Amino acid sequence: MLLNSVAMAGMVTAISAATTSSAKADDLTLCWAAWDPANALVELSKDFEAQSGNKMKFEFVPWPNFADRMLNELNSGGKLCDLLIGDSQWIGGAAENGQYLKLNDFFDANGIKMDDFIPATVTGYAQWPKNTPNYWALPAFGDVVGWTYRKDWFERPDLQAEFKQKHGRDLAAPKSLDELKDIATFFQGRQIDGKTVYGAAIYTERGSEGITMGVTNVLYNYGFEYQDPQKPYNLEGFVNSDSAVKGLEFYKELYNCCTPPGASNWYMSEDIDAYKSGQVALQMNFAFIWPGVEADPNVGGGKSGYFPNPAGPNGHFAQLGGQGISVVANTEHKDAALDYIKWFAQPEVQKKWWSVGGYSAMRSVVEDPGFASSQPYAQTFLDSMAIVKDFWAEPSYASLLLAMQSRVHNYVVAGNGTAKEALDGLVKDWDEVFEEEGKN
Repeated sequence: MLLNSVAMAGMVTAISAATTSSAKADDLTLCWAAWDPANALVELSKDFEAQSGNKMKFEFVPWPNFADRMLNELNSGGKLCDLLIGDSQWIGGAAENGQYLKLNDFFDANGIKMDDFIPATVTGYAQWPKNTPNYWALPAFGDVVGWTYRKDWFERPDLQAEFKQKHGRDLAAPKSLDELKDIATFFQGRQIDGKTVYGAAIYTERGSEGITMGVTNVLYNYGFEYQDPQKPYNLEGFVNSDSAVKGLEFYKELYNCCTPPGASNWYMSEDIDAYKSGQVALQMNFAFIWPGVEADPNVGGGKSGYFPNPAGPNGHFAQLGGQGISVVANTEHKDAALDYIKWFAQPEVQKKWWSVGGYSAMRSVVEDPGFASSQPYAQTFLDSMAIVKDFWAEPSYASLLLAMQSRVHNYVVAGNGTAKEALDGLVKDWDEVFEEEGKN
């Protein structure tokens, strides 16, 4: 999905002149997930190799196996990775277990300022404890759950007329979750160009993090809170509030009414495939997919539109994705790894990162007057990053996630019990985790 990969090649000389490496030539291994942005980073990193003399190696692991593979690597003290672009939720455990280098002194010595990055990405990707000036990563890839829709279908006069007659409003990108459900219902089972299509591809995957990364986009906007803001780790009445219960019921209704047959274990790749193959009118997915949508011969070139996660009755948030880049504490190439961080933090490198298909979290890039019009999805990215909220980043993140995956999937997809029972059970599960840690 590389976009304009040579469009800014002329910057290489300027970038090289701006930074010099103090490290001897080393081979560095950077670990990340196997997805389109990783391919873009390989291209971008050729500039670092040219100026530093260091050779980059890459270990990319498919998303369903990424967390297990990399967390096992960190927990076992392995030496595979010198640099790791780790998920936002890992930051607490990696910091407290001494698996990432603390970067405060390095940032200060090299003039790298966290104020130069989107605030939500600093909190989400770099800080532990949250909202304290303790940094364990540099924001590397801004990402957030948003929506893609078949703009060409929405613009059909016959569909516009039918929808307006039924709902009294134009068929357009939804502003609320209720509007989204109306649209998904409208398209469910409809015949378009001789093919049966369906309403929406949403996250339902159970094995890793999928359904959690999906359902939170509804729960947050119905009033779900992870804890009492005045009393950390007090969950009762916040995780399982009446409004949170209604949000979970809504997600199940959306799954039941408006998804394709067999969509019981879908995450990023399945949603992409369903959308690109013309099965669905709407697609929930992280923003990283949008360059690939634009480039796709079936749904790109103006056939698709983009909108932020819609508001609910009690809020307007979207699930944060994205990652920071960290130096693994037991690297044998510390100086070279830090040189990579310094190089990557340059504004010109960050500008090129956006141009080749990465999502820069640097404010000088996203606040540039031309950014919003630089791609069809750029404004939606900005609007979405302004409303992000994230899952737990506690050291016990994995246990917290597994509990939520199980409770939510069992209710939404398997149809077991009620939404209230699912969230009451989740409070019980999470309370046990925090009690074991002495936090409540």
